[in-house]
Amino acid sequence: MKRLKILWVTLSIFIFSIISLYGQIPIKPVTVQLGGGIGLVSPMGDYGGSTIDYYAGTKYGMSTGFNIHGKARLGFLGFDLFGEFDYAWFSNNGNAEPGTGSINISQKDFSIKIGPELHFSIPMSPLTPYLSGIISLNTFSGDAIFQGTPRVPSADYSMQTTERVGLGLGAGIIWNIGSSTKMDIGVQYNFLNAFGKSWDDINPTISQRVDTYLALNDAKDPQYFYSSNIDFVNSSRAINTLSLSVTLMFGL
Repeated sequence: MKRLKILWVTLSIFIFSIISLYGQIPIKPVTVQLGGGIGLVSPMGDYGGSTIDYYAGTKYGMSTGFNIHGKARLGFLGFDLFGEFDYAWFSNNGNAEPGTGSINISQKDFSIKIGPELHFSIPMSPLTPYLSGIISLNTFSGDAIFQGTPRVPSADYSMQTTERVGLGLGAGIIWNIGSSTKMDIGVQYNFLNAFGKSWDDINPTISQRVDTYLALNDAKDPQYFYSSNIDFVNSSRAINTLSLSVTLMFGL
C-alpha cells in the first residue's frame, strides 16, 4: 500500500509538472499560406550530360530547364508543413555519335511534393530561414526525334509516361514584404527516382535499339551484354535535380 501511495504521488507530481510546463509554452495560431512561382532547374546525376550520352544509354542528356509551381504552407502548434506541385521541362539537341546523326530530346516532370519545414526566427528581422524534407511523386513523359542516327530509324518517338517516388532536401529564406505577403526564395535537391527503378520493354517480341528510348528505363537492361548495340544499358541511372525557385506567398 505504501509503494502504491508513493507511485500515485510521484505520478501526480509528474502530471502537474507537465501541465504547468505546457501552460508556459505559447501556442501559435494556425496559419495558412498559398502561392505560386517560377524556378530554374539543373539536371544532376545521370539526368544531365549530352545527346551522345543519351544515345549511349549512360545518361539522359538533359540541359538546364525551368519550372512553374504552386505551393501551400500550413503552420500549427509550432510546426510547419508544405505541399507543392511542380511542372518542369527539359530539352537538348546534338549528335548521336561524334559527327553522326542528330537527336532532339525533351522531357517533362510533374511532381507532387510534401514534407515538414523547420523555421528559424531572427529577432527584429523580416527574414526567416528554413530547412525542409521532401517526399515526392514524380511523373515523367517526353519525346525524342532521331534523324540519320545509326541503328535507330529516323522518326519522332514518344516516351511512355512513368511514375517514380522521390526524396529531397530543401532550404530557403522567407521574406516578409507585407502584412500577409511573403517572398519565398528556396533551393531544393531532389532524388526524383529514389524508389521504383525499372526496365520496361515496350516491344517484347521485337528486339531493337529504339526500345531503350521508349520508356524511362532507369534500371539496368536485364538483357545487357558487353558490346551489344541493342541491350546496352549496363547500370541503373539516377535522376536528380537542383532547383532555385522564387515563390510569392499570400496568407489566408
